Amino acid sequence: MNAGIVGIDHVQLAMPPGREAEAREFYGRLLGIPEVGKPADGAQRGGAWFEGNGVKVHLGIEPDFRPSAKAHPAFVVRGLRALLERLRAGGVGAIESPMTGYFRVHVKDPFGNRIELMEPDDSRT
Repeated sequence: MNAGIVGIDHVQLAMPPGREAEAREFYGRLLGIPEVGKPADGAQRGGAWFEGNGVKVHLGIEPDFRPSAKAHPAFVVRGLRALLERLRAGGVGAIESPMTGYFRVHVKDPFGNRIELMEPDDSRT
């Protein structure tokens, strides 16, 4: 058996202290990723974990937080147009970003972190 990386367990993003309710609104309600409890040894540090449908996003507290404007996760979405409507109704701005073979948008979480959402175009070959 060859040694090597076989997958990604989770994506870790930073957030400022005390804003977990905004994380729950954006990642839990708007994006639809269920929140899961953090392990006891990390719960006292704050933040929030969201996991479901093979996606794991962990938000950790960073006291001197600065949003990630360039580095970002890119999530594959089924029903992106409907999700985009839900995000816009929730006050989230979105920028459509054409990419061959995909319908793609960029949004920012409540803390300013860049998030890419992409859905394969059924017409691609």
